[in-house]
Amino acid sequence: MNRFHEKIALITGAAQGIGRRVAERMAAEGARLILVDRSDLVFELQKELGRDSQVLALTADLEQYSECSRVMRTAVERFGCLDVLVNNVGGTIWAKPFEHYEESQIEAEVRRSLFPTLWCCHAALPFMLEQGSGAIVNVSSIATRSVNRVPYGAAKGGVNALTACLAFETAGRGVRVNATAPGGTEAPPRLIPRNTAEQSAQEKLWYQQIVDQTLDSSLMKRYGTLDEQASAILFLASDEASYITGMVMPVGGGDLG
Repeated sequence: MNRFHEKIALITGAAQGIGRRVAERMAAEGARLILVDRSDLVFELQKELGRDSQVLALTADLEQYSECSRVMRTAVERFGCLDVLVNNVGGTIWAKPFEHYEESQIEAEVRRSLFPTLWCCHAALPFMLEQGSGAIVNVSSIATRSVNRVPYGAAKGGVNALTACLAFETAGRGVRVNATAPGGTEAPPRLIPRNTAEQSAQEKLWYQQIVDQTLDSSLMKRYGTLDEQASAILFLASDEASYITGMVMPVGGGDLG
């Protein structure tokens, strides 16, 4: 397949997990890529893809609007336009019943899993509207209905609302906005964990409740693969989905979130 030949695609959270697999798959289909992550691991991925003139790697803290704005400007300065934006930054930091969250932890969860998507959409939109085309795919989560992740679920609920509202505003101007909602996904251990604190016995129990609930909610009773998540993202980002906008696609083995 060659759906992204000569397309300029920016992928956030590209160094690990779903973002990395999306980057690998888009590169294989001919895309020119901007890989963004706050970890230097993103430069290792750039080397592995082996297409230095076609791949730009950037480090940035996308919880800050100024950083989102910088990477969008840099991408357009390098490649001349921006065809695809995949907003993949986010992820649960803590897993516990809501009453056990501290105020600072609630704010941190929302900053991690809502603001990078919100800011990147805002920073990319002027370029896409000026060129009259573009596809945005936000990575949400089926955890909008889940246990022990209320702040994260609230943030991803915000991503869903952002997706729908922005699609309404931009559909007539050539920009499509969709999202996937991944369920539990098998992935290699994170090289840089979201939470470096050692889990207590109680915290391990709370996390296991998430795993159990995720498997129970899936009709297929299993976790998905990175390729299963990436395939849905690539479809929505491609011209194959040219008549689809404002959609949140659950990718959770039948769990609709």
